[in-house]
Amino acid sequence: MKTADIKPKQIICRDKKLDLSGGCLIMGILNLTPDSFSDPGLFVDPKKAVEHAHHMVAQGADIIDIGAESSRPGSAAVSAEEELERLIPVLKQLVKELKVPISVDTYKTQTARKALEQGVDIINDITGLRGEAGIPELIAQYRAGLVIMHMRGNPKTMQVNPCYDDVINQIKEFCAGGIDIAVSAGVSLAQIIIDPGIGFGKDLEHNLAIIRQLSEFKELGCPVLVGLSRKSFIGQILDLPIDQRLEGSLAASAAAVINGADIVRVHDIKETKRVLKVIEAISGKNPVDSFN
Repeated sequence: MKTADIKPKQIICRDKKLDLSGGCLIMGILNLTPDSFSDPGLFVDPKKAVEHAHHMVAQGADIIDIGAESSRPGSAAVSAEEELERLIPVLKQLVKELKVPISVDTYKTQTARKALEQGVDIINDITGLRGEAGIPELIAQYRAGLVIMHMRGNPKTMQVNPCYDDVINQIKEFCAGGIDIAVSAGVSLAQIIIDPGIGFGKDLEHNLAIIRQLSEFKELGCPVLVGLSRKSFIGQILDLPIDQRLEGSLAASAAAVINGADIVRVHDIKETKRVLKVIEAISGKNPVDSFN
């Protein structure tokens, strides 16, 4: 598809709209799983999960992305029933209490349907619509937002010798194919976000190339989301464990924003918000009136 030179100004997600004109947006990560790579089991209690979502919004999150199945390298799939058991108690509260859009990280049609019925605004599909059938039709029906992410293989196998002839063009072709699938089902381009899938079937050099050449993905005509927070490539560069990757995560997010990211998906909201404020002041997107 040829969508170059289209510059989206907003993202439609049901009755909410995300404004892209004021700078990069922050998607806060809320994992309800016992086996996430970064915060395993920390928010399996629905009360703690709801409290953390409110905390992230108070710190400046523009979107809350909720996952109930781990997609860390080597992880095994869970059933839709188990995913929903974790999700529904949290969603029932948050859809009533949060003003920012809520995203659910799932590739399962049953989970997506139930989440949308609860009032969720965005479906974040790590398979880029190459998983179960029916999600594009649901997105069109509810006029929800949709994240089309690139992944090589599945979480259990994706890091087994990842290789590409041309990593940037192959990911672009995959995302363009996902956009075509969605549009054919009646989804508007204004509802679609693309994510090149840092760490999902990529090695260190692939991930660095994606960040360096992120602006090329803008040619697809959709906002670009990147998830860099605390990921293993940062650990490889710094030789540090997950709980010591804050500075590396902030540096990677800053580079991504400078190179064209519209949304960053992160764990550390307050710190990221401060970094983005400085970047946007320097770039002129949000000038600062005075410095004290």
